[in-house]
Amino acid sequence: MALYNFKKIMVVPTAKDFIDITLSKTQRKTPTVIHKHYQIHRIRHFYMRKVKFTQQNYHDRLSQILTDFPKLDDIHPFYADLMNVLYDKDHYKLALGQLNIAKNLIDNVAKDYVRLMKYGDSLYRCKQLKRAALGRMCTILKRQKSSLEYLEQVRQHLSRLPSIDPNTRTLLLCGYPNVGKSSFINKVTRADVDVQPYAFTTKSLFVGHMDYRYLRWQVVDTPGILDHPLEERNTIEMQAITALAHLRAAVLYVMDVSEQCGHTLQEQLELFNNIRPLFANKPLIIVANKCDVKKINELSEENQKIFSDLSVEGIPVIETSTLTEEGVMQVKSEACDQLLAHRVNTKMKGKKVHDVLNRLHLAMPTKRDEKDRPPFIPEGALIRRRAMEVDAPKRKLERDLEMELGDDYVLDLQKYWDLMNEDEKHDKVPEVWEGHNITDYIDPDIMKKLEELEKEEELKERAGEYESDEESEDEEMQEIRILAKQIREKKQLKVLESKEKDVRGPRMPRTATKVERKRMEKEMSKLGLNMNDQDDSHYVQQARRSRSIAKKRKREASSAPTSRTRSQSASRPSRDQSGLRDAKMAKKVKKMMKKSQKGMNRQGRKGESDRHVFNLKPKHLLVGKRKSGPTDRR
Repeated sequence: MALYNFKKIMVVPTAKDFIDITLSKTQRKTPTVIHKHYQIHRIRHFYMRKVKFTQQNYHDRLSQILTDFPKLDDIHPFYADLMNVLYDKDHYKLALGQLNIAKNLIDNVAKDYVRLMKYGDSLYRCKQLKRAALGRMCTILKRQKSSLEYLEQVRQHLSRLPSIDPNTRTLLLCGYPNVGKSSFINKVTRADVDVQPYAFTTKSLFVGHMDYRYLRWQVVDTPGILDHPLEERNTIEMQAITALAHLRAAVLYVMDVSEQCGHTLQEQLELFNNIRPLFANKPLIIVANKCDVKKINELSEENQKIFSDLSVEGIPVIETSTLTEEGVMQVKSEACDQLLAHRVNTKMKGKKVHDVLNRLHLAMPTKRDEKDRPPFIPEGALIRRRAMEVDAPKRKLERDLEMELGDDYVLDLQKYWDLMNEDEKHDKVPEVWEGHNITDYIDPDIMKKLEELEKEEELKERAGEYESDEESEDEEMQEIRILAKQIREKKQLKVLESKEKDVRGPRMPRTATKVERKRMEKEMSKLGLNMNDQDDSHYVQQARRSRSIAKKRKREASSAPTSRTRSQSASRPSRDQSGLRDAKMAKKVKKMMKKSQKGMNRQGRKGESDRHVFNLKPKHLLVGKRKSGPTDRR
């Protein structure tokens, strides 16, 4: 897990963007309408709010920038030195200090102008004070243009730095340029570092991760180092020196045995001796790379002496080739084991180990007498063990058969079926027979159930349960049966008779219309019937009868009311006219009635889908500041 996460640092805007963001936010988030006829305290408060809001925005954003950027005194020395190498510590601190001063200046400007605004006696003066306050804040921030641009570049570079944990298990690769450090990290980890046949391909630190003994390890690839004084080293080389100085890691010093890197073995040894103080208290391994081109035993005696002297000093020398991968895994295992042992020794020398050891107690029992006490094994376990030690051949498993037969093996599970007849094992069982699924009718206990059923039937027959009872019936019972049969037949006949009856008579359909007598007689005569002198016929009489029933009784002329009560009820006006003096009052009453009915009418809808908007000018759509963009809201 990384110790610091530089990717979370907030983007640092340029001075112009900073001012635009803050002023536009002030315009959007504060009221914009004020009039000179308002009370003076309201006008003062209006402009004070704008000044305070702007100051708070500047303060919050600058505080966020100052908090997000790491403080060099608080972070790990490795990152502090790395940032000093990459960004210049003095420049970095100066930029953050200037932003801090700018923040304090903006706070003081806002405080001064808010105090002055309390004495503003008109809208114009308050407005001018507000303009002056915002202008001075923006001028202060414009002066920080270079600091903001520098910090944004630092933020972008920091976010691209690899996440190196200074406290975890680490392997550190160092050496001259182009000796095979990047090729090695590509082999042992999942990193993909660019490898080219020229010097200084790697210009910054690269990290890869690997697993060894179920632990997570990080491998750091450093840029190449040249052999000259520390003051003359450039930024690329100083990154490697910083890593060597501060990371508690196993150091793998890579040497090119073939000298294809452009530096002789003597020069590589001089560099090793030059930076050797940085290897103090760290496991060290010499990796003699490119042994596929030239091995150590093929070198001259003088060069072989270099490696033999190192071995005498106790520094392991391992030949490797990143091309053929010879010795790569050996270097990895050796370095990891050495580092693990070194970390354990370091912890044992520390003060904390005593606190841990005091909590542990290892009990070692001492021998109390010469009596032999062998382990007790239960009798059942011994019997099972003896049963397993049988000389009989083991049963062949399907796995053994598969290994023997190879491609000819076919899994046959039917041979294990337990059937009464062994020959039926490989018979094909039909799934469906005469439209029925056979598995629905399979019952393993069918024979047993059949035997029980047969015994039960036999017992019932013996008991005379199935003998006929008709002979035992007496004459009275037989008469009752005959009578019941007659009643059922009679009932059935009654039902049929009622169905044949047409109680309602013929019914005319709704669509049928009345047929006139003349028309009917004309049509019937055309068909060949004699329709003369039919006045006494049935259909004419029926027509006369129906007409007389349909005729309404004429109302007789009503006589004048005799009693006083009847005369009053006859002269009573309608209810909507009662109690009204004149037409003017009637008109007013009608208007009041319509007005009271309006609320009810407004709730009326055409249907379920009717969404009537009563207020044709809703205030929430038409009042307030207009946003930028087209007028059409749809």
